Amino acid sequence: MSKTQTTDFDVGQRIVYPSQGVGKIIDLQDKSFKDNSILYYTIYLEFSDMTVMVPVDKAIELGIRAIVSKAEAERAMDFIAEEYAPIPTDWKLRYQMNLDLLKKGSVMDIASVVRSLYHRSKIKELPILERKLYDSALNLLQDEIAFSLGKSKDEIGELIRSRLES
Repeated sequence: MSKTQTTDFDVGQRIVYPSQGVGKIIDLQDKSFKDNSILYYTIYLEFSDMTVMVPVDKAIELGIRAIVSKAEAERAMDFIAEEYAPIPTDWKLRYQMNLDLLKKGSVMDIASVVRSLYHRSKIKELPILERKLYDSALNLLQDEIAFSLGKSKDEIGELIRSRLES
């Protein structure tokens, strides 16, 4: 493999790394490992101030994807304001369901976690692990939608809150 290998993403492109948030591809690097040359994306994750290297041929498998379009971001914002089906009262089952959705990492999955846990928290205080999951999902949603719509994260945070409360 070499830098002539085709890649799904380009240097400078913003991407979403499931459960890590929005990142920016800052470099493509060849690394040798046991006589093999492997091409890696170097991704800077702003939220955690961390840089990670991901093999180009594993990126899609890991769920790395482009930031959603404006239309998709607006659809996710509309979705969080819609009526929702009640979620299981057993918090362990609910936690696992939401964790699985977050790992899948689509903007709609993340919006679903935010919506369901927000409404659950209005019925009963969330256990600590679930609260962390909610905070993480909310941050991921704000981050991606802010980039997609070209607005500040704070602005999007206010919009999300107002839609959840409506």
